[in-house]
Amino acid sequence: MGPWGRVTPMNTNPGATRRLLTIITESVLETALTRDLEKLGAQGYTIVDARGKGHRGVREGGWEASGNIRLDVVCAEETARKIAAHVQQRYYDDYAMIVLLGEVEVLRPEKF
Repeated sequence: MGPWGRVTPMNTNPGATRRLLTIITESVLETALTRDLEKLGAQGYTIVDARGKGHRGVREGGWEASGNIRLDVVCAEETARKIAAHVQQRYYDDYAMIVLLGEVEVLRPEKF
């Protein structure tokens, strides 16, 4: 037995699938995007600061106005597609932004 007692294996029952929508964009959009997400049906989201390099150059995030955020939403496919279409129509032309959409398995589907 280890220092933390008996280790119980994680539940291996298959979960339900949902969509993971990831938006990486300029931090100046955080307030507008969170408002949009709530209006479009997202039950929750996670936002973290993001840094990196892309076709628009290096985004270091040392100055708040030049920083990026990564916004993740786990939701139903219909909600994810509605959000993706909205941000593409509303923000793509004027802001640095990428949107990623993938399938994820969630072990507590009632949360999403």
